[in-house]
Amino acid sequence: MSPTPPARRMRLGLPRRAFSQVLLMQVAIAAGVAVLVTGLFLEPLSRQLDHEAMQRALAIAQTTAEDPQIARDLETTAPTVGGPVQRAAERIRKATRAEYIVVLDWRGVRWSHTDVRQIGRTVSTDPSEALAGREVMEIDSGTLGRSARGKVPLRASDGTLVGAVSVGIAYDGVRARLLSAIPGLLAYAGGALAVGALAAWLISRRVQRQTRDLAFSDISGLLSEREAMLHGIREGVVALDRGGRIRLLNDEAHRLLGIDDTVVGTPPDEALGAGRTADILAGRVTGTDLLTVRGQRVLVANRMPTDDGGAVATLRDRTELEQLGRELDSTRGLIDALRAQDHEHANRMHTLLGLLELEMFDDAVEFVGEVVGDHRATAEQVTEKIQDPLLAALLVGKATVAAERGVALWVSDRTRLPDRLVDPRGLVTIVGNLVDNALDAVAATPHARVEVELRAEGRTAVLRVRDTGPGIPAAQHELIFTEGWSTKEPPAHRERGIGLSLVRRLAERQGGSATVGDAPGGGAEFTVVLPEALTDAAPDPVLTARAGLPLEEESR
Repeated sequence: MSPTPPARRMRLGLPRRAFSQVLLMQVAIAAGVAVLVTGLFLEPLSRQLDHEAMQRALAIAQTTAEDPQIARDLETTAPTVGGPVQRAAERIRKATRAEYIVVLDWRGVRWSHTDVRQIGRTVSTDPSEALAGREVMEIDSGTLGRSARGKVPLRASDGTLVGAVSVGIAYDGVRARLLSAIPGLLAYAGGALAVGALAAWLISRRVQRQTRDLAFSDISGLLSEREAMLHGIREGVVALDRGGRIRLLNDEAHRLLGIDDTVVGTPPDEALGAGRTADILAGRVTGTDLLTVRGQRVLVANRMPTDDGGAVATLRDRTELEQLGRELDSTRGLIDALRAQDHEHANRMHTLLGLLELEMFDDAVEFVGEVVGDHRATAEQVTEKIQDPLLAALLVGKATVAAERGVALWVSDRTRLPDRLVDPRGLVTIVGNLVDNALDAVAATPHARVEVELRAEGRTAVLRVRDTGPGIPAAQHELIFTEGWSTKEPPAHRERGIGLSLVRRLAERQGGSATVGDAPGGGAEFTVVLPEALTDAAPDPVLTARAGLPLEEESR
């Protein structure tokens, strides 16, 4: 036989689901409020009923004490069962339905009572207040049990205090009135509790839909996982509410966008400034894997709407990948140039071999000199005008690539750039992008030519790149500097539309500008102005030394 499964133990406690917990708590709160309100209502009701009973007893006592005949009979007769005071008191008691009316003299002896055996005896409660001329209202216990009492002094016609009148209202009647009010009060409380329970159920159903019937522990776990995921992933995450305001940024978004938590609650235009990045976050630019530039970073952005009317945007850093792509383009161009040079070199070697075999030694020497001289002239032309080694090397390499593509790359005669650049790598990026775009623009055109002009004006560097291509329409002079905009097909390894945007960003970062216009004779002319791009000129050490010598030594 199989072993008997252990009996399940009943587990008492709160249910796990958020819906059930909220419903239970709200019903408990509604019930507690109903009980509290009922208790708070019954307490003043009980006091009010007591006060009304005491007021009624006092009024009956005052009315009885106002009868002058009772005061005269108290002075002229004895306290007997059939005496005039007893008859008058019983008549008033029956008419007012009081529990008792006791008339007592100044010694506290009863002259009337419901229980005739008490006539002639001293009262069981202290009558001193009433016999002192003061009116009294109270709830007290006597020979007839607990009652609401009213006591007033009894005076003769001349105002002399001769006794007191005590009237009692049965307290059971007051309690009966209170108890009779409780069912109606409980009915109202029950109705309020039912309405509260229904409202709690409706609210809990809404909570159930919004929490997708999760337990509070599950929600807490999801929040912890959300925090860990947001701050652990290497992608920027920006959440926006239905009003288009930023409500959440993770650590990577802070780094990529260069902003902090002070921008939470503001729209993207205010937090980031006008530009393509703000347009993408705000949803004015749609699409997938949208390219944008923020500072010196190339970002890929995607925006996804949420059910509550907001949106979540993700940002990936493509800066290094973009740089690798450009290096790959340069490498491919260099490989193509090397292949072409290898082919050209083979032709030249065959020509040289033929001249030598024909024993045309002078012609061979002249041929070799022309080939070597052309390359040397190009390098000397560049290094003479551009003294920064990085820029000079870049332009020499670009000239070689241009020649293999059938494009003449010239360095303008007006070019003069000393080796005093503050940020040579930034200028290399700008020149490289503009020359590459110019070579692409004039490719496959007759008499293709690209001219580069670089000169220093004080501490300002001015760059101009002209080409003989088709030019750029005036309507697109600003559009071409927008991230992601390009007229060329993108290569397989990266996106287009980044180079000119980076050029403008680098120029504006240094307080300069990047513009485009029409070149003389057709084509496009890009102009980049970089203030404070050069350091101050270093003093000539020879002149400095001479300036420090005495005049007689300088004249020797």
